[in-house]
Amino acid sequence: MSIRDSNVVIIEVGRTVVRAGLGLYDLLKTPTVDIPARVGLRRNAVVENGEPPLNGTLNGYDEPMASTSRAASMFPQTAVPTAAVKDYLVGTQLDEALASGQDIIVSWPFADGGVSDWTQAEAIWKYVLFNQLQRRRVQNESPILFSITPGNSRDTYERICQIFFERFNVAGFAILERPMAQLYAANSLSGIVIDIGDEVSDITPIYDGFIYHPARTTVALGIRHCQNYVANLLRSNQFVVNALSPPENPLDSDTLHAALLELVKQLWKDDHIKIPSDGETALPEDEGVMDIAAVVVAGKEKAVIESNQKKKNQTKQTEAEKKRDREIEALDLITVQFRGLSLTIGKERHRFCEPLFDPSLLEDLPGTAALNSGDEKPLPVQEVVGHVVNQTDVDQRQYIWQGLVVTGDITRHVKGIGVALQSRLAPFIVNPELQSDVQPRSIRVLSVPEYYAEYRETGNGYAAFLGSSITAKIIFSDAGGRNYVSKADYAYKGPHSIIEMTPSLL
Repeated sequence: MSIRDSNVVIIEVGRTVVRAGLGLYDLLKTPTVDIPARVGLRRNAVVENGEPPLNGTLNGYDEPMASTSRAASMFPQTAVPTAAVKDYLVGTQLDEALASGQDIIVSWPFADGGVSDWTQAEAIWKYVLFNQLQRRRVQNESPILFSITPGNSRDTYERICQIFFERFNVAGFAILERPMAQLYAANSLSGIVIDIGDEVSDITPIYDGFIYHPARTTVALGIRHCQNYVANLLRSNQFVVNALSPPENPLDSDTLHAALLELVKQLWKDDHIKIPSDGETALPEDEGVMDIAAVVVAGKEKAVIESNQKKKNQTKQTEAEKKRDREIEALDLITVQFRGLSLTIGKERHRFCEPLFDPSLLEDLPGTAALNSGDEKPLPVQEVVGHVVNQTDVDQRQYIWQGLVVTGDITRHVKGIGVALQSRLAPFIVNPELQSDVQPRSIRVLSVPEYYAEYRETGNGYAAFLGSSITAKIIFSDAGGRNYVSKADYAYKGPHSIIEMTPSLL
């Protein structure tokens, strides 16, 4: 491995997460840095910096400015013009401050896909480079491959380049838009990337290595909507509700809902949620097998779960026993540990992704109003994807449909979302009136190939980081240096050099 490879830094900036890693290896590795894309500012630091309280508030700063696209976002963006980079807490520093109960103003500068506050952004990047990756500014020999959400202005890219050269003294710099990196990781140059985020999902069509920006869009559906849906389904599980909110000491409705949301988050992060292989969502349980509480009260849950997990001896079973085993298997029960309680959960957990395909399921559910802003109801993901592809040139569509990539942190734990989406997209490629060579005939779901050993168990969740690593390995080994900005390039042309050296930004 060359010295350059050992010094290369990959930084991936998503809406709510920042990932990074040092060095490129023959066996490409997963990120070593994975932190929330947020900063914190002690409220008393605002006062010390010359912003005195006004009518009981800090000149309005104690009311976070929600993102422009989502009024009820859990990722507020709060601008404090007087704050300096050194004032912000990032990573473990912020985690510890919040855990200790300090009064902290939290802000997410990348939540809208761009950069809402440059000081906050610099604080995060500085923490990643110098605190987590142990780079030294004075002798920084690391070139940077930087990936970010597409659609930013040229001024934004130039300013990012300027910060990395002038503030961090990097040896070289290149920018790659995240959907391109995600598609590269799936070994394709054309496709449609669906990046499922916490509150929104980004949908990006790509043809022959270039993003078709006029059709790129977002849909206001994400992981939080899915969590809220299953949390409401769990309200019908009396065993779970009674365990969390005992009749003798009941929780108020909001507290119970918060506990159920936390439980659902644990379920998907612990890989307990699956999408049926045929691409259909899980059906509601039949009345006769739905009463999990009755099973638990009867003390049979252990037997049910063991029976579901053991291999049955078919040769010794009677027809009645086989029928009983099928009924038990249909329950698909699991027992999880949550807040010191043993909770038995049924197959309603597998309905996690239904809101993505049918947002009407969220209507009038508790907690839904806090997720959606405005009067417009989100369209199903499959309809948005179909509309996006149909905006591209007709002779490009057959190639784009051959690269359906579903990514996002959720895909690290919930498998089969791409197949579930594929089955719902079939109507968009069927056109009996159009019989020609350019007519799409199939949709192909792509994933990170198995030969990337370090990524076999991560689904497509780290696709952007893998694609960025692949790209860095190619461009930083180019002796001509035509796809990245070197120190000499920057000294000669300044921040604008990033535009000239990045074909996709021209």
